[in-house]
Amino acid sequence: MQLDGVNKGIHKNRKRLRVGRGPGSGRGCTAGRGDKGQGQLAGWSAAGIFEGGRLPLIRRIPKRGFHNRHGLIVRSVNVEALEKACQAGSEVTPDTLRAAGVAKGIWHELKILGEGGLSKALKVSAHHFSAQAKEKILAAGGTVTEIPGPAPVVRNIGKASRKKPVGG
Repeated sequence: MQLDGVNKGIHKNRKRLRVGRGPGSGRGCTAGRGDKGQGQLAGWSAAGIFEGGRLPLIRRIPKRGFHNRHGLIVRSVNVEALEKACQAGSEVTPDTLRAAGVAKGIWHELKILGEGGLSKALKVSAHHFSAQAKEKILAAGGTVTEIPGPAPVVRNIGKASRKKPVGG
């Protein structure tokens, strides 16, 4: 390394480029915006999806089915994963499974499925259990606790009507 090249390429106090300040500046006249079109106007910015007027990609792709934006994501974990990840007599909750890396990703509810065998007595808490999983956990001497999910939102329950009865 050369001593004169220590600070090469480091420009901490570089002034901003002042556009539209005459032809000698290199960014005069149209100030880097081009000659014609919407983009030359002040305050104009296109949406991220804008493709210059042609049909955007999101509208060109065919869509099928129903995507419930309010639906809960349920993560499933098999009994064999509990056998590998947990010690005998330990308490298994959604938080402990997330911390252990058994239930990764984004999810709202946890369901325990009955794939594989279980020989350890575990205290398992989850939102849902399959019948086979519940059977295997209890057969191994463990306990099963169902966690209630979020309460459903009740809508359209308003005040009593003030209208006069018809014909009265």
